[in-house]
Amino acid sequence: MGLSALLLDPFLDYAFMRRALVACLALSLGSAPVGVFLILRRMSLLGDALSHAILPGAAVGFVFGGLSLWPMSIGGFGAAVAVALLSGWVARATQLKEDASFAGFYLIALAVGVLLISLYGGPVDLMHVLFGSVLAVDNDSLLLVAAIASVTLAALALIWRPLLVECFDPGFLKAVGGPGGTIHMLFMALVVVNLVAGFQALGTLMAVGLMMLPAAAARFWAASVEGMALAAVLIAAISSTSGLLMSFHFELASGPAIVLMAGVAYVASILIGPRESVLRRLFPGRHLEA
Repeated sequence: MGLSALLLDPFLDYAFMRRALVACLALSLGSAPVGVFLILRRMSLLGDALSHAILPGAAVGFVFGGLSLWPMSIGGFGAAVAVALLSGWVARATQLKEDASFAGFYLIALAVGVLLISLYGGPVDLMHVLFGSVLAVDNDSLLLVAAIASVTLAALALIWRPLLVECFDPGFLKAVGGPGGTIHMLFMALVVVNLVAGFQALGTLMAVGLMMLPAAAARFWAASVEGMALAAVLIAAISSTSGLLMSFHFELASGPAIVLMAGVAYVASILIGPRESVLRRLFPGRHLEA
């Protein structure tokens, strides 16, 4: 079997593979840059918490509409927003830190979601919601993912500069009367909608993987924020493509295969990336930085 047959034929011969590839590439374009800003803001675990927070809303949508796109998407978005707002309120109203508040509420949300789907669905439904089925992405889901990616890129282009300032010097942005609170809320909305998009393809447990792993790996390849965002998109796209091919040829679950390939890229970046990697520390005199 030639290299072309291994790499190209699955996408040329099967429409479901082409749809899955387009969905994953759209997710890479939208979610990977958002992941970069989560890391810069030291909010990496927030993405994980919000991805779990989607589950009860998606479960309510499943109860009323089955495995239908819009009820589960709207329910997931509402649940994630509710958990974010509730966690922030608890952190302000009590002595509890916001990260601890998020941890508590996302665990409750995860348990409620799994319980609802277990009561009103079956094991197959639960596996679909938790781990997704990117190979079963239909045209409506594909349009939703593409639309969210487009909106995300447009929004990031509009708020890029104040978002950078808010990441590195929020005190300065506040001192000059900048819209720090508005920027933060817009950014949080982008996080939630991209997790909802990822949920459609990869499930609640895997969606955050394509957002955070390429973003974390990108830190070892680029010095500027723009370079990190571009590197994260490329790593996510390569991970998605290789994960889809691995799942096709070896009959593996597609979502975990994609996230596993992103994990391989992350570990490889730690070891051999040109910035602050193990290789860089072993050979500090070499000019490896990109």
